[in-house]
Amino acid sequence: MQESRSHTSESHTSESHTSEHAVDEIDRARVQEYALLATLLSRSPDTQMIGRLALLRGDASPLGVAHAALGEAARRMNEDNLGREYFDLFVGLGGGLLSPYASHYLTGSLYGRPLARLRETLGHLGIEKAAERSEPEDHAAIHLAPWIRRFFVDLEHAQSADFYARVGALGRIFIEVETEAYALSA
Repeated sequence: MQESRSHTSESHTSESHTSEHAVDEIDRARVQEYALLATLLSRSPDTQMIGRLALLRGDASPLGVAHAALGEAARRMNEDNLGREYFDLFVGLGGGLLSPYASHYLTGSLYGRPLARLRETLGHLGIEKAAERSEPEDHAAIHLAPWIRRFFVDLEHAQSADFYARVGALGRIFIEVETEAYALSA
């Protein structure tokens, strides 16, 4: 009897370790996905990053298909093309096609109440904007819910977007997966 308890305890410990390892892998993948999206939304990729993105492959899952499409789009692009696309979409003369800010999506104007509330919250947490950063803190690169899904849908369907349409699809699918997982855990 004692032998069987010991075996059960070892089995339970092993199962628990495997489960923790799986969660760690899932969390690591989520962090990597957020980092990828934040990087692609904060600046146009350079040649080295385009090369790494071109290696992306995917499986049959919606996220896997989005990764494969992003990899395929990267294989067709170069740094100059992507720089122009990024500029046209997000910067442009007098503003790009899409405004990647929470204030715009939530109120229709920049520097609105959502930004003020975010700055207040960040201040309470002791978080200050880096002096060298000129972008308002409510930029899409930091993925502020609930508006970010709408931004990704707009990016996915932007007429002048090629590579960034794939970034929009990847972001939309990832946020949908995150939202569903969060709902299940609640």
